[in-house]
Amino acid sequence: MKDYHVDIMKRGEQLPELSERNFFHSPELFHILEKVTGCSPYMVVVSDGGGMVHAHLLAILWRRGSLLPPYLFSQGRVYGEGVYRDEAEKKDIFPMMLDAVIKAFHNKLCLFVEFSDLSFKMFGYKAFRQHAFFPVTWMHIHNSLHSLSPEERLSEQTLRTIGKGYNAGIITRETDNDDEIKAFHSMLKNYYRFKPHRYIPSVEFFLELSKSNNGCVYVTLKHERVIGGSAVVYSGNNAYLWFVASRKKSHPVVHPEVLTVWHAIRASYDSGKDHIYFMNVGLPFRTNHYRDFILKFGGKPVSAYRWFHFTIGWINRLLSWVYRE
Repeated sequence: MKDYHVDIMKRGEQLPELSERNFFHSPELFHILEKVTGCSPYMVVVSDGGGMVHAHLLAILWRRGSLLPPYLFSQGRVYGEGVYRDEAEKKDIFPMMLDAVIKAFHNKLCLFVEFSDLSFKMFGYKAFRQHAFFPVTWMHIHNSLHSLSPEERLSEQTLRTIGKGYNAGIITRETDNDDEIKAFHSMLKNYYRFKPHRYIPSVEFFLELSKSNNGCVYVTLKHERVIGGSAVVYSGNNAYLWFVASRKKSHPVVHPEVLTVWHAIRASYDSGKDHIYFMNVGLPFRTNHYRDFILKFGGKPVSAYRWFHFTIGWINRLLSWVYRE
């Protein structure tokens, strides 16, 4: 095995020249996150003795807190397994980067670390187990945007629902207007208020994302009032719907989330993307209203793992037992 060296960069000016081909591990996202309140990005960089970069991985530390009830902790988050100069090096390099992430988050009041959106279900299984991570089966859904147009994948009922929404004067469009983005962010926080696992970044994240060539913020409006919205990012030749929310009772004819999601799909198709992935569909419960809603747009469900590690030993052992395979 080559003589690899692992470094962790905590400031943008420290970053060497890195690949931009994966947005979730890109210097661009690192610089966006540096400007976000309550967020600390960590870029793990693996190089050889000659200084050549062989891999890099972006890990995010979100600080969370509330007065009622009072709590303060941090949540570590990684999307995917990083970027590699040579894919054959993954099996040797990923365990090193995983170890570096665990050490970096140590003593940071990091309650748990979560890895999601890995390239295949069993990726990194041995390395995760060695660090006492446990897997939770999760649902992934993606829509193909090639071969057929998005309309051809919809049922007649869904097409009629979309038509009714447009006829009622509801529109969805991209925005970089600060007031509209702030209105969407406020609605997004309310939408997920009682979903404890879900964390919504501060509004700076969405303001910065709207300025990126690899990110879009869409708002759904009725009479110029924001009643829905989404945040979509582009990575490689795929689109990812990262956040979405709407006002549930804002219109008697159609739920605005239908037009919000539909616009993200259609815009990704018009941009020439191959797929759109819906992030955070949730656990594979028999009843999952959001999953069933997303599947109405012609997507394909896939079972995947998310890996978790809690720094409090007894909690990690208990949850490892609850989610044992």
